[in-house]
Amino acid sequence: MRPSKAEPKYIRLAVSCVVSVAILICGTLLADNLGLQRITTQLFWPLTRLMFFITVGLVAGQTIEALGWTKNLANLAGPMFRFSKLGQRCGAAFVTAFLSGVTANAMLLDFYKDEKITRKQLFLSNFVNQMPAYFLHLPTTFFIVIPLTRWAGALYFLLTFSAMGMRTIMFLIYGHFQTSMRPDDDGHPKELKQRPREQKSRDLYKIIRQKLPGRISAIAVYVLPIYVVVYVLNAMGMFAAARKWLAGYVVTSFVPMESLSVVILSFAAEFTSGFAAAGALLDAGVLNTKQTVLALLIGNIVAFPVRALRHQLPRYIGIFSPKMGTQLLLMGQSFRIMSLVFVGYIYYLVG
Repeated sequence: MRPSKAEPKYIRLAVSCVVSVAILICGTLLADNLGLQRITTQLFWPLTRLMFFITVGLVAGQTIEALGWTKNLANLAGPMFRFSKLGQRCGAAFVTAFLSGVTANAMLLDFYKDEKITRKQLFLSNFVNQMPAYFLHLPTTFFIVIPLTRWAGALYFLLTFSAMGMRTIMFLIYGHFQTSMRPDDDGHPKELKQRPREQKSRDLYKIIRQKLPGRISAIAVYVLPIYVVVYVLNAMGMFAAARKWLAGYVVTSFVPMESLSVVILSFAAEFTSGFAAAGALLDAGVLNTKQTVLALLIGNIVAFPVRALRHQLPRYIGIFSPKMGTQLLLMGQSFRIMSLVFVGYIYYLVG
């Protein structure tokens, strides 16, 4: 019986691979700079790495659940997840997000598929996981940005940190007052029924062998073509054109023209270029600290459509599903943008 259920997934995966190859061939014909070396380093390797981390996340979720580590791992999150009624499994995913956001999302999906967390818990936990995602990238950027922009960079980080903390607290309070939340560490002893350790170890391999291939194939069906489409569009210069159009529109409407170069450069492959330009303009006296901070905040906000489409959408759709992944991405980033706009406006008034 089981093969008959899995077979359609593998058929869809084969169709997805054919479609992906066809898109890539069309891309090589339309874009002049698509060579084998670039495709290998900028498409095949990142795609392989993404699928690897998704697989690791699914295996980690099954391992944590089967071996009974959920409670111990969730204890690291402390009272926060008890207060918000998100439960132990969401707490375990939260701790994992400090190491890998892809792995944490894959764990949430696995818990949801097994009906061990609700849809609302999945969404709310994904939004709360923006906090570990912030700290995950902080060491890389902080020690580059501060030497370049000094006090302006410190203020920028203070504002983005305040926005992250504000929305995290709001998510936790929202969960606390939701009567429909179903925490797995309170009122559901059946879900946390303990089995002997030997039985858990024997079950682990069986669970992974039965569930993992089907889950991975179902995810790859969406990841492959979407990732290839985004790669081809980027190679054709679509995202570069979008950056310049968005930057020109926003800068001429909201911030001084002197900040134009800062915002445009912040739309490059990484924000480092934007901070370097900001430091140079500060040293030259073209921009003051307040103008620089606001320009960097606006660049962060306006970069969302391009950054989300290029980097985040393939992952979200691939891990969750086209509908749920798009909803999670749009809602989560909308909350992030609203919080940045709020703290930016407060800084504009009092900074």
